[in-house]
Amino acid sequence: MKLTVLGCTGSMSGPLSASSSYLVQATGVEADGTRREYSVVIELGSGAMGRLLSVLDPARLDAIALSHLHADHCVDIVGMHVYRKWHPDGQLPAIPVYSPCDGRERTRAIDGGDEADSYETFRFVEVVPGSSFAVGPMAFEVFEAWHTVPAVAFRIVGPSENGGEAVFAFSGDTDYCEGVVEAARNADLLLCEAALEDERDTFRGVHLTGARAGHVAAQAGAKRTLLTHLQPWTDRDVVMAHARKAYHGELGCVEAGEVYAI
Repeated sequence: MKLTVLGCTGSMSGPLSASSSYLVQATGVEADGTRREYSVVIELGSGAMGRLLSVLDPARLDAIALSHLHADHCVDIVGMHVYRKWHPDGQLPAIPVYSPCDGRERTRAIDGGDEADSYETFRFVEVVPGSSFAVGPMAFEVFEAWHTVPAVAFRIVGPSENGGEAVFAFSGDTDYCEGVVEAARNADLLLCEAALEDERDTFRGVHLTGARAGHVAAQAGAKRTLLTHLQPWTDRDVVMAHARKAYHGELGCVEAGEVYAI
């Protein structure tokens, strides 16, 4: 599997990045025996559509997975709909959109459309903790997260870039909870939000701090952890320092445009 960071700031676009969006790709075999690359976008926050256009023709996208339906994680689904519905070569085939709650109604609310618009460019699938689905060779498992709206974390098992099988976990937006630890259990790569600073932000039930992200990674036994979803006013050095106190594995903080082999 391969991870491309399309956007990584939290709550809003930042000066150097779109808000949350990540492209995950893996090579698999189709029914007729041909090999091809499968592509999933996890999150489609503000500015993500433009970043995706710079690395992949959205016509080649196989699925969209949304951890929750806050705007900084899903607002560019409207741009994706326009791209697929009004493409110069004709309307593109519908692709699945996996999300908690009603993805179609949320898309309609963002778009301002009426009930007559079925958003036929998508096939909306509601997921809950315990759900699973597959996109080509990538098997997704859904775990409970702790946020201000229904939210989930994803665990993805697929082919490793180095041969064999690999596990990629994505926390979504969450405070510390057992569901996120289980999603990240023994992951080869954990992409973990850390929007808050420990000594500044004392409220709970919204996001992880650096220290709590480090605890998630340590308790899960994640082999490598990358921090993401830092708000524009959150200091990455502060967050990283607190995470390192709890987690002693390989640790980094992502930037838009980076590509990681899993």
